[in-house]
Amino acid sequence: MPTDYAPIYALIREVPKGEVASYGMIASLIAGAGPRQVARAMRSAPKGVPWQRIITSSGAMADHAGAEEQRRRLKKEGVVFKKNGAVDWSQNRWRGPSQKWVDNNGREIEEIMEIIAGWGG
Repeated sequence: MPTDYAPIYALIREVPKGEVASYGMIASLIAGAGPRQVARAMRSAPKGVPWQRIITSSGAMADHAGAEEQRRRLKKEGVVFKKNGAVDWSQNRWRGPSQKWVDNNGREIEEIMEIIAGWGG
């Protein structure tokens, strides 16, 4: 596991069963990270990282070989999909990291709340 992906994997482990986050949502909470870096990290995610819970901002599965497996896993977790095949953000959007994650990463809850407010929805 590349060391620079460790913070990404730690944050993705915060996304609970039945909820999803976008690559951009994850990147917004990690200094210096961008959505593409999060996507690259997902390609080599170690066992135990719930990679299936990270999707595109449109609510679609990214175009990759595991997209059907990703959809299957999300459905099994209770994630709701719209008729167009996208995840229903209003029902399944991740609410953000735990207080423990915030504290362990030396962040202020107000800063995190401001970032989350920018996620929309």
